[in-house]
Amino acid sequence: MKLIGKHIDKHGAGRVTLRPEDDEDMWHLYNLIQQGDIVRAPAIRRVQNVSSTGSTESHRVRLNLTIQVSRVEFSSGAAPAASSTEPAADPSGSSTAPATTAALHISGRVTEENPHVKLGAFHTLDIESNRDVKIEKADGWDSVAVSRVEEAIIPGRGAEVGAVVCGEGTAAFCLLSQHMTLVTHRLAMPIPRKSAYSGATQREKGLSKFYSTLYDAFVRHIPYANVGLKVIVIASPGWVRDSVLEYIVGEAGRRGDKVLQRALKEKVVKVHVTSPHVHSLVEVLKSPEIAAQLKETKFAKEGIMLDKFFKMLGTDEMRAWYGPDHVALAADRGAIGTLLISDDLFRSSEPATRKKYVALVEGVQQKGGEVLIFSSMHESGQQLNQLTGIAAILTFPLDIEVVEAEEREEEEKRRQENEEKMEGG
Repeated sequence: MKLIGKHIDKHGAGRVTLRPEDDEDMWHLYNLIQQGDIVRAPAIRRVQNVSSTGSTESHRVRLNLTIQVSRVEFSSGAAPAASSTEPAADPSGSSTAPATTAALHISGRVTEENPHVKLGAFHTLDIESNRDVKIEKADGWDSVAVSRVEEAIIPGRGAEVGAVVCGEGTAAFCLLSQHMTLVTHRLAMPIPRKSAYSGATQREKGLSKFYSTLYDAFVRHIPYANVGLKVIVIASPGWVRDSVLEYIVGEAGRRGDKVLQRALKEKVVKVHVTSPHVHSLVEVLKSPEIAAQLKETKFAKEGIMLDKFFKMLGTDEMRAWYGPDHVALAADRGAIGTLLISDDLFRSSEPATRKKYVALVEGVQQKGGEVLIFSSMHESGQQLNQLTGIAAILTFPLDIEVVEAEEREEEEKRRQENEEKMEGG
């Protein structure tokens, strides 16, 4: 993401102009733009002209439109349907990252009239990569929104982990960046079972075809030549990963692909997972061999911290709290060491709800606590969403029942004081 312009005063009023460049930038914009915001971006509008003879002709016009947002929709780049065929790999052995495939649609009414669109007309902006988007927030730029902008414009981002999660006859190719897990391709092929009738021949043919197709998909969908890609994970239950890696290494050698051979030697890590599905990536990120190499990345920290929370929930539950009300009580007592919160909660259509969570984040940070905002485009963020979207690891144990009893006593005390004031008045 490129920062084109930023004008925000000390009260949070102002505007920011950004230029998205990839899928992750679209995700950042989705998290930044809310209902009521003013957004200006390029649009294509079909315009009709009536000639002097009464005939009409229509043509498409590119223009900049400013709208007040009523709805924001995001769809990630979906992987193609599982297939048993894959185009032949580039014989040069080169590997490129997939193009931008995420879609961001922003709908609302036009707030600035222009020659082609009337004021108040309804329009949907289809945000394009490398096109400027100007955002002016209805309720000002809070600390979470400003932090999101600052994080989005850090140069040198992109996919840091490539992963192939495979089983016998199945494979999912994934790219993990700071905020997204993108499934770039899925593969599913039937593998005949070994039987007394067919013998081993049909099964061996099926496996050979699967490995060949997987190799071609690997070359096309894993950008192994990219410097920023730190690790390539091959994960599976059982021993499938060993056979897959052995085939890829052998085929790269047979084809003389030196770049791929070097990448396989320097970047590949084999990891055991319990199932051949994408959600197993949570297990991958928790594995010691991966955690050691990715300890400084955001998504690895999220996975490790969520795992720590779940373990603590089973062994030291007075220090593992979750749910909006309980976490707020822990924050009031200055007990939060680490706050785990989903970016879903900041996308609330109710401004008061967002402000509540922003205040909670700022309060924890002011008291020296750590805040991790989980991306719901990662498996760890989806797991946190299933747990209300917010959790906390406390610095000291607190009994929920005792704290709730104290709150009830305080509430009763305040009620009595109000009644006494009313009677005295």
